[in-house]
Amino acid sequence: MAGIDINRTTQGVYLPPAVSGEIWADAQEQSIIMQLARQIAIPGRGVTIPIITGDPEAQWVAETDEKPVSRGTLGNKTLTPYKLAVIEPFSMEFRRDLPTLYAALRNRLAGAIARTFDETVLFGPAPGTGFDTLASVPVVDLSAGFYDGLVQAIVDVSEANGDLSAWVFNGSGEGLALQALDGNGRPLFINNLQSEGRSIGSLLGRPAFKSRHVSDGAGTVGFAGDWTSAMYGMVTGISISESDQATLTDSDGTVLNLWQRNMFAIRAEVEIGFAVRDADRFVRLTGAAGS
Repeated sequence: MAGIDINRTTQGVYLPPAVSGEIWADAQEQSIIMQLARQIAIPGRGVTIPIITGDPEAQWVAETDEKPVSRGTLGNKTLTPYKLAVIEPFSMEFRRDLPTLYAALRNRLAGAIARTFDETVLFGPAPGTGFDTLASVPVVDLSAGFYDGLVQAIVDVSEANGDLSAWVFNGSGEGLALQALDGNGRPLFINNLQSEGRSIGSLLGRPAFKSRHVSDGAGTVGFAGDWTSAMYGMVTGISISESDQATLTDSDGTVLNLWQRNMFAIRAEVEIGFAVRDADRFVRLTGAAGS
């Protein structure tokens, strides 16, 4: 039976508000999408973002001729947030070791949120309308030659009026990049960590990043694109809730009465969305390095 507030059994007493900020910070560090895309604040109903889709055209005219009239064209992009959540149960014994609890929360909850968000953005499916993914972006096969493939990726992004700003590889992609040589036998991959922040180096003048989330088990080794044209938005950040009185339905269908089992559970959730100006400004990298 719960005591009168405030006491040792008061809900949330073991989890100070600072933990929410720590979890969100860790999620941002672990999510490659959150590292590269621009963050914006959005309301719970989402936001419509106006975009310029075309510029007015100037023309040559002779002296005293009427000057041409031309207009830019406009469009819009809707960014809608969806709820991403996870509940993790623990035994009560964890309460006796707060540093261990905090470390577990940071590593597991933040990682779960970051991984699901990244994998949804990169491979889909979207949780609903108004949430963009890169699941159907053009594919560049590196098997015919790693260098030629990188150049083709830059060209493809450029033809969509973008400027390839960064590469993102999984472990296999990083290995291919490390092995790749130019025509003179020099490494294509340049290790310049100190100048590129969290990147692992650079390729063809663009920073390269690595993430375990960039993997679909179907040959994908990386993504590349104009990340300045991508954005993610969250409503209020990650919300944290703790309970030792709830009844949970586990993933296998088992019903867990937390009070009966001397357990408690932490729920983390966030309302978040993702949008790109044009998915054609991104490419998915597949295949293996050529000679």
